[in-house]
Amino acid sequence: MTDLVHMLAGELSLEAAQVGNALQLQEEGGTIPFIARYRKERTGEMTETQLRALFDRYRELKDLQQRKVTVVRTIDGQGKLTGELKAVIDACLTRHELEDLYLPFKPKKRTRATVAKEKGLGGLADLIRSLNSPDVTEADLAGEAGKYLSEEKGVATAQDALSGAAHILAEEVAQKAEHRAFLRDHILNEGVFVSTIREKFPPESTKFEMYRDYRAPVKGIQPHNVLALRRGERSGVLQVSVAVNEELILSHLESNEIFSGAEAVREFYRTMLRDAYHRLMKDPLTNEIRAAKKELADRESIRTFEANLRDVLLAPPAGMKPTIGIDPGFRSGCKLVVLDSAGQLIEQTTIYPHGAQEKREGASAVLKDLLEKHCIELVAIGNGTASRETEEFVGEVVTGMEMKPVKVLVNKSGAAVYSAGKAAKEEFPGLEGTVRAAISIGRRLQDPLAELVKIEPKSIGVGQYQHDVDQKLLRRRLGETVQSCVNYVGVNLNTATGQLLRYVAGFNGAIAASIVAHRDKNGPFTNRDQLRDVPQMSPKTFEQAAGFLRIRDGDNPLDNTAVHPESYEIARRILSDAGIDIRDIGKRPGLLKGLDLQPYVTGEVGEPTLRDIVHELQRPGRDPRKEFKYATFKEGVKEIKDLAAGMDLEGVITNVTNFGAFVDIGVHHDGLVHVSQLADRYVADPKAVVRVGQVVKVRILEINESLKRISLTMKGLNPRPKKPKKKPLKQKKEERSYTIEDLKSKFNTR
Repeated sequence: MTDLVHMLAGELSLEAAQVGNALQLQEEGGTIPFIARYRKERTGEMTETQLRALFDRYRELKDLQQRKVTVVRTIDGQGKLTGELKAVIDACLTRHELEDLYLPFKPKKRTRATVAKEKGLGGLADLIRSLNSPDVTEADLAGEAGKYLSEEKGVATAQDALSGAAHILAEEVAQKAEHRAFLRDHILNEGVFVSTIREKFPPESTKFEMYRDYRAPVKGIQPHNVLALRRGERSGVLQVSVAVNEELILSHLESNEIFSGAEAVREFYRTMLRDAYHRLMKDPLTNEIRAAKKELADRESIRTFEANLRDVLLAPPAGMKPTIGIDPGFRSGCKLVVLDSAGQLIEQTTIYPHGAQEKREGASAVLKDLLEKHCIELVAIGNGTASRETEEFVGEVVTGMEMKPVKVLVNKSGAAVYSAGKAAKEEFPGLEGTVRAAISIGRRLQDPLAELVKIEPKSIGVGQYQHDVDQKLLRRRLGETVQSCVNYVGVNLNTATGQLLRYVAGFNGAIAASIVAHRDKNGPFTNRDQLRDVPQMSPKTFEQAAGFLRIRDGDNPLDNTAVHPESYEIARRILSDAGIDIRDIGKRPGLLKGLDLQPYVTGEVGEPTLRDIVHELQRPGRDPRKEFKYATFKEGVKEIKDLAAGMDLEGVITNVTNFGAFVDIGVHHDGLVHVSQLADRYVADPKAVVRVGQVVKVRILEINESLKRISLTMKGLNPRPKKPKKKPLKQKKEERSYTIEDLKSKFNTR
């Protein structure tokens, strides 16, 4: 354990104490949100991202250690373990390096080499190996091979015997760790991905045209290109290979394997080495590299998905206000629901604003009546089919109203998945799926986080190649992202659904359901301590979750803050010393400004926690999400045919990828701002410039109506955000290492 702690500290640029404490907290049942928020003194203020990277790498090294034990035991059982070999195995830092060392000792299936040994040709191989010496200047290989002829064993000619011996030696060469390391390094650093489209597909007939005659260095290929190549190959459209300098590789093998002065032996070895490379090394190592690039591409794609998902989940809420949610449609009409300020369904109906004039007038009357009757403040319109037409219709209806509601186009990705799911059916068993979708659309505007946690994250529609990446890793990462967002915002214990509660640190589905059942039976919670009475609520679970739960208008005002119950005594001391009544927290924040924290420092509570406590006492119950904003689409622009090059528009970012950002400009087809058009400066990572949900100004560069492609630019149209204040040097050092793939080389070839 101690060795691993120091190794991890070095890799992650952290102190050993930070690493050791974080690992101990996790071992004790600590969750990442809890450790990051409430154990800052012990971890040196490590962020959630750093903690995840640490725990992932620790798990990987533990697995590697266990594998080393198995490898050493197997080799020792064969009587072939030496002190030198064990030392090399113990020093391995990657799985690939370990497996290379283990390969010669690994129990094998029947190969050409094992067949040759069964035929008694091991002795001939040993002889030829002994002739591979600078001292040997002449050799009669055919004559020596003739001594091993056997009709019974199927060795009819000298050439048969030499071929068998060559298979034995080729397998030995192919299993040498140093050769595999060289070839792996060469493919990784000098190899080139090459792709072509199969002949049966004529030009411009597939979506993989850019890969028709494509070449990209293995070392520098972009993650999205890797995933696209694999998708095209899997669909039967692309032929993909990796080109390498085979002459250089063979030259390397020859210079490291051929030593004999006898030309016959040298020629034998040249032929054998070509066979070893082409038959036993080329494809396995190329496939290994391709798999490794796929793994890295998966991680990068998932990392982008995580960032986009976080932006969607933390989108500013419009607020819990009376809302109308509309799932628009032409022939089937618009499903319309009325939600109260708690998101509960009051009324639902269907209107037909896009049909005959008579139906449009009737729809107008119904909508206006509902707007006035329920004092509607928000109108949420699902994007997609008939969305702009419906938005225009709503605009006409509210014209002239004294109190105009805010109308917003809401991204409805995943609403259909939710409406057909178990949770929606249980909450609204008697409603059609389209009505449930309209409810989801309305609630997404009121509070995106509370509604979107009900949907499987990958159905929200902000990923790239999400069906091509490692699905197990994707589910885990997205689940962690949802949990992080839920705990960052905090959860109202008395209004949260079971779907939301299950993401609270320390909770699971069973505990969430138990809380809801307890709340339904006993009424609202009036203090956090009452959670201890909930079945399945252990002391550890309470410790992990309590600080992330909020109780408004309860017995204790501190229960509506992120101050953990374990810190209530210190919080009361701070308030008392500042002359603030606990019932007045948040009303006189100036009294706590510049407070000297040293008198409150203890062995367990340091300045980081005290700063958090004071911040909460200044702004209790604060929603950390940003101010609500929405895009205003240009009037008269509803379809792609309404666009023209040079037109300036306002839109909202719907997805961010490695090559740019997609923007909804209100024409049913998102436009693309290529990474080169995101700003007036060089942009290496689009995520550093834009985020999903951001309202931006764009200009039309080019339109391809037949392919439904819209090219946009943001250059010179959006003010550059102010740079954040620089963090202390130590914090900058910690923030350098975020993910496993950023912390270590994929291949340690030594």
